[in-house]
Amino acid sequence: MSDPPPLGTIVQGDLLEVLPTWPEGCVDLVFADPPFNIGYEYDKYQDDLEHDEYVDWTERWIYECLRVLAPDGTFWIAIGDEYAAEVRMMMRENRWATLRNWVIWHYTFGQNCKAKFNRGHAHLFYFVKDPHAFTFNGDAVRVPSDRQLKYNDKRANPKGKLPDDVWTISRVCGTFKERVGWHPCQMPVKLLTRIILACSRPGDVVLDPFAGSGTTLVAAARHGRRWVGTELSEQYASLATRRIEEDMGLLPDAPANPVPERVQTLDQMPSG
Repeated sequence: MSDPPPLGTIVQGDLLEVLPTWPEGCVDLVFADPPFNIGYEYDKYQDDLEHDEYVDWTERWIYECLRVLAPDGTFWIAIGDEYAAEVRMMMRENRWATLRNWVIWHYTFGQNCKAKFNRGHAHLFYFVKDPHAFTFNGDAVRVPSDRQLKYNDKRANPKGKLPDDVWTISRVCGTFKERVGWHPCQMPVKLLTRIILACSRPGDVVLDPFAGSGTTLVAAARHGRRWVGTELSEQYASLATRRIEEDMGLLPDAPANPVPERVQTLDQMPSG
């Protein structure tokens, strides 16, 4: 018998062992930022698998995420150049989900290469399980348009425009206040906020199967979504849980955090 996901927690364990214990269709939005298999030093993940082994593992965890995703749910996957094509073809050939957008996250403070052009992007695949039934709250993520800002064009929608499919958002660098310092690949809250506001509703269940530094779950909690994560590393699971509790002012020594009010409107977010 399947048990419901333990909402409001990060389950420490292998997602391929944890997710099969949950019922089908129990989460509304999945954001997955797996190891890219490029040799990063994580606490537990092995990030240098053989190509076929990594692709096989990717197929298995994607299948489990889709199994627990609601029929009208949304699935975002972040991936690097090395395996973006494999992920896209995997979803197409298995007919598991429909691609809505292939978003390019263009980040500043990227690599500093000496013998090739610097990489300054990652891929964000936006899939839906049912192309005719899904959540998309466009008004929640509109940004000012050039018609408004540059040309004062009266034809411009006063609410702004939907963001383009190239998102320019800085990486979380070591000097940033947001940086936790104990995880090598921390996503910016600003990026996850856009995804969560656009593709879920208050009260929906958001799953991050690679909880890592906890960014997805911080953004979900700030905006009234229920959340759950899985994380292989006991250390990351513990520290990410504390980060969420501190962010929401739930610890005795944590000051009340005014960030939820700051990020309710996204007019400061870049449009592309």
